[in-house]
Amino acid sequence: PCLVIRVFTRDNVGGNHLGIVEDLSGLDSAKMQSIAFDLGFSETIFIADGDVPLVRIFTPEMELQFAGHPLVGAAWLMLGKQSRTIDRLRCGIGEVRIRRDGTVVWVDAPMKPEDARLDETSFAEQVGLPAARSTWRVDMPLDYRMVEMATADEVAKVQPRTAAFGEAFGLTVYARDGGRVRMRFFTPDAGIQEDPATGSAAVALATVMAARGEERGSLTIDQGEEIGHPSRINLRWAESTASIGGSVARDELRDLAF
Repeated sequence: PCLVIRVFTRDNVGGNHLGIVEDLSGLDSAKMQSIAFDLGFSETIFIADGDVPLVRIFTPEMELQFAGHPLVGAAWLMLGKQSRTIDRLRCGIGEVRIRRDGTVVWVDAPMKPEDARLDETSFAEQVGLPAARSTWRVDMPLDYRMVEMATADEVAKVQPRTAAFGEAFGLTVYARDGGRVRMRFFTPDAGIQEDPATGSAAVALATVMAARGEERGSLTIDQGEEIGHPSRINLRWAESTASIGGSVARDELRDLAF
């Protein structure tokens, strides 16, 4: 059985679809990857129960050590279980804390400002973004490139050359206006041309902000309009932790079985 939910919804619409599988009997890594490929969502998460549940995250093409929207989705499910109290999940980067505040589910991820550095290459121009205000490189631990544009309209219009990514795993294009951010994320090697809502990119953004000297803060990130999945990520960061939060909705018509 596979539960299908939408994570980081905006006013109960949109969000990023996620498949959740809890019954892992008979599933090895190859079968998990096959299920994620068949579903075709940005990610599918597999949960092994325990005192601290262990999760494995797959895109249609690969397994990830960390991804934000699957962890928020898994946290929503586990926090909703009335029979037990769970405050952590274990993924490829270690344990992450989870909590609920009203309708918003939060995941706390480790963050190190030293993982972000200015990208001195011509990456932005290479992928067709010559008007970039700045470009940063963040170890997530995969190679994330963060390209800042001047306005949200510029973000909406970008058409990056994904074939020119080179060693970069993911491209985040964003524009900030005060406490609000318009963002898009592309990661073709993972089988995702454009992602509706990307928690890991939000953590990478917090890492960039901290590296620039903004040691703590909060932002509201809107993403997904261009592909018909309006999404919203709440982001907070301080010291060595970035917190990503959002609302989750069950997609009743999409529960599946394999």
